[in-house]
Amino acid sequence: MKLTQMLSIMALCASTASAQTNLGTGIDRANMNLKANPGTDFFEYAAGGWNNSHPLTPEHSRYAQFDLLTEQTQKNLRGMIEQLAEKNAPQGTIEQKIGSLYRLATDSLRRNQEDYAPIKPFLAEIDAIKSRQGVQFEVAKLLTMGIGTFFALGCEADLKDSEWNLMQLYQDGLSMGERDYYFKDDEATQKVREAFKTYVAQLFSLTGCNAEDAARNAQTVMALETKLAEDFYDAVKLRDVEGNYHKMTYRALLEDFPGIDWGTVMLLNGIPSFENICVGQPEAIRKAEKILAEESIDDLKVYLTYKVLDNAASSLSDRFREATFNFYQHAMSGAEQDKPRWKRGIDVVNHTLGMAIGKVYVEKYFPETSKQRMTELVRNLQHALSERIDAQKWMSPETKQKAHEKLNAFRVKIGYPDTWMDYSKLDIDDKLSFYENLLRARRFMSDYYVEKRVNKRVDRDEWLMTPQTVNAYYNPTTNEICFPAGILQPPFFQADADDACNYGAIGVVIGHEMTHGFDDQGSQFDKDGNLSNWWTEADAKSFKERTEVMEHFFNNLEVLPGLNCNGKLTLGENIADHGGLQISFTALQNAMKEHPLPTLDGFTPEQRFFLSYGLIWGNNIREEALRQRVMTDPHSPGKLRVNGALPHIDAWYEAFHITKKSPLFIPKKERVDVW
Repeated sequence: MKLTQMLSIMALCASTASAQTNLGTGIDRANMNLKANPGTDFFEYAAGGWNNSHPLTPEHSRYAQFDLLTEQTQKNLRGMIEQLAEKNAPQGTIEQKIGSLYRLATDSLRRNQEDYAPIKPFLAEIDAIKSRQGVQFEVAKLLTMGIGTFFALGCEADLKDSEWNLMQLYQDGLSMGERDYYFKDDEATQKVREAFKTYVAQLFSLTGCNAEDAARNAQTVMALETKLAEDFYDAVKLRDVEGNYHKMTYRALLEDFPGIDWGTVMLLNGIPSFENICVGQPEAIRKAEKILAEESIDDLKVYLTYKVLDNAASSLSDRFREATFNFYQHAMSGAEQDKPRWKRGIDVVNHTLGMAIGKVYVEKYFPETSKQRMTELVRNLQHALSERIDAQKWMSPETKQKAHEKLNAFRVKIGYPDTWMDYSKLDIDDKLSFYENLLRARRFMSDYYVEKRVNKRVDRDEWLMTPQTVNAYYNPTTNEICFPAGILQPPFFQADADDACNYGAIGVVIGHEMTHGFDDQGSQFDKDGNLSNWWTEADAKSFKERTEVMEHFFNNLEVLPGLNCNGKLTLGENIADHGGLQISFTALQNAMKEHPLPTLDGFTPEQRFFLSYGLIWGNNIREEALRQRVMTDPHSPGKLRVNGALPHIDAWYEAFHITKKSPLFIPKKERVDVW
């Protein structure tokens, strides 16, 4: 995951045997399918009952444990936010900002009356462009509105000097995100492309364009984005850390990429002078230069107009919202019905004022005992990973020492940040339209990060997820693992369940994030977060050979008829799942040396560990969403995170007596052997 209780932490890991016995197993047989054979389909065996009792509803393209927990969190947030929306809080207070934004987001009557009036000034400005200089100015201005056309800017840690932030330039401008959508010839992808052209034409039609011109504009947009996509890095190439690092001076940027008006871009976006910048994907920027120089001004204006329409569509009237839903959520992901308006409102407030909401959320829903308990769990997992590093026969003492140094340098963030984001400079005004307020919020965030990061040292206390997020992450440049309060709930973290359950769920999540520091990408960073080789040549070769076993294995797993998993794209996450299982199982065994756990409810503690793991990946997913994820998501589909991961874990075979006759069986010499 790049992905963030009533008992104290000591009660979990240093309690008496009787205290552990008094805890439940956390296993509910109703979540299982006991008719399934664990050696044939462990995903069905562990989570089949949960899948059957949580079918897809029209609004979901996928419904997983993560989605269930996210919805529970949304309901908690709804009560808090709607309470604020009903009050007349003083202007400028955080309560007023939250309440006003939620009211604006859910006021469909007002939005339908305004229709696309909020964006008419921007459309008129584009229509008035007469020169390439005017196009360049508009590209720079749209970036101030959070609309990336041919590139995107950011400022993050310098991969090779992690103490300092570095300006970043990225490829951007593809509506469908992944370049393969523009070139793959299979029927499903062609269908998405046709739906895209329909969507673009519809947006132009909604602004009064006749059908013939709207269709022509759609062809123009499609052709231009296809040209741009030709030199885009695909999802796999974007995982090449060294291959996406091209640091140069600002002067070199001006000299090497003269086809873009960088001075205007920086000036309008409030970016002060800086010395260096990283151009992530130079080929894509060169193609952007070529398009800006060679495409007709009229075609470029069509593209810029479309980008404004596309960016604003979900924030305008219902007819625009329906158009964007029909493409992005239905055609691309398979959802049959839009989210209810209140959920969309919560999402907007959460995205815009996430840390302010998070502060209130943790005060109400995250007790300090949970943070203490997680702290001890993380400590136990670190000890287990240390053991596993020592146990690797293929690693030299020199590399092991460096690995231990990196592990010991991990920064651990649990629950919520120590300091909270200041939103005092953000003004939310009910008199303005919903879209205009969103533009204000985007500019606020842009200015916030410019001030916080450009020419500044990296703030290692900064959180990259809000506390209410149901996820976790590892950040290689700060060598940190983060577990937000949102994920520290059942089924991931159960206060009333014993070690076997919690190590199988949140324990594996912790181990997963730790392993990201030692996966195919994270292993390239040293203990200080710098892209630096700390491996001996022989160990690096052995590590690559061992991880390639994982890559080739997942390449051969079928997701849908004729569609296999992408083992190279998902390699980092698959390694992290593997390491998380190995590390957490070791930690459980360590805990049981002092306080053995009995067989309960017919399952040994080892079986309960793997059942808990299988359950957290329970999910139902539509074919469209599955195809989209295989193309774009570095995580394997949920089912494969169970049936693809467990056959590489020796302890799983022993726990469930898996034999050579079982379909999931893998000969020991063919299993992944790393961490």
